[in-house]
Amino acid sequence: MIKKGAVTANTAVVKRRTFTREFKVQVIREIEAGKTQAQVAREYQITDNTISKWRRDLRQYKERAFAGRGHAYTDEARVNELERMVGRLTMENDFLKKLLAKLETES
Repeated sequence: MIKKGAVTANTAVVKRRTFTREFKVQVIREIEAGKTQAQVAREYQITDNTISKWRRDLRQYKERAFAGRGHAYTDEARVNELERMVGRLTMENDFLKKLLAKLETES
């Protein structure tokens, strides 16, 4: 129920654009080929900040950049992955030490 004199706004849901890895690399290559960043931004209707972020990500992560839908591969993710691996290997190592000790006492 709308009160008398209340202002209502029609808000449209704006869907965020998504760009493929190939598109992002193409944009960066055009800049490296000599076009200005502003010129490329106007041509593709993308903000300068977005292109700057893409360039920074590509420099920092090389082939791992633009891995998926907004889930950039970060150093933090790599650290977490390695910590899980260290934990698993530590558990395996402890198990094998106990097994070896048990086999040595039996013989």
